[in-house]
Amino acid sequence: MLQHIFVISDGTGETAKHSLRSALVQFEVIDVQTHIRSNIRSEEQIKEIIEEAHLVSGLIVHTMVAKKLRHLILEQGRLHELRTIDLMGPLLAQLSNHFENLPTERPGIYQKLSRSYFQRIEAIEYTLRHDDGQHVEELGGADIVLLGVSRTFKTPLSVYMAYRGWRVANVPIVLNIPVPDIVLKLPPERVFCLTTISGRLAELRKARDKYLGGLTGHYSSRSHVHEELNYASKIFRTHPKWTVIRVTNKPIEEICSEILANIRRRKNKP
Repeated sequence: MLQHIFVISDGTGETAKHSLRSALVQFEVIDVQTHIRSNIRSEEQIKEIIEEAHLVSGLIVHTMVAKKLRHLILEQGRLHELRTIDLMGPLLAQLSNHFENLPTERPGIYQKLSRSYFQRIEAIEYTLRHDDGQHVEELGGADIVLLGVSRTFKTPLSVYMAYRGWRVANVPIVLNIPVPDIVLKLPPERVFCLTTISGRLAELRKARDKYLGGLTGHYSSRSHVHEELNYASKIFRTHPKWTVIRVTNKPIEEICSEILANIRRRKNKP
């Protein structure tokens, strides 16, 4: 399978090209096509390249220095589920530590060198703290809020997206219990409602009930599951600007991609 690597540079791109060529020698059996995008200076150029890479699930390698464009590559890569590699940043950081000084011609670059790493750590911490309806008073800090009845993959999906830098909170829908008021006040584009079919959900819950020794009562009964899903659907219909995602028989990766595709569409609307 042909692999695509996009090299983005605000100069000639020679630094990245030579580094990449040296590294690819170690992967002789991999068929790689390299796309050099040099003299990139604007946000529009960055977005166009990211879109191009997204179409072929490419890898982004860059040597950008401008703080604003570095941040944009990171954010757009995250949004499009693309890996981004900053070749120049780690080298400059080590030189800065050794010389105990920042290069005078490039002030402010180092604050963003480890942005991707710390963003991921912060996202994971936030997501674990806001799992299963915890600390709902802090939902305003979430990038994404997931709603759904029990066993609709809220927690595994939250953790999966957190590892990709998204601050995700999830709130359970419980029969006859209103959704917390703060959820209703959130920007609707942040709220995603997970739903499924009653038969499949009942099967998942029966497995859970068996694991717990049959102590969950009517939790896994088809009639109760159907009633819960209907209650959740009624809530979702009351808020038409929320996005409903059907998770039946979908892997976590596919659900994540569907959510991110929705976010991209909203961002691209004029």
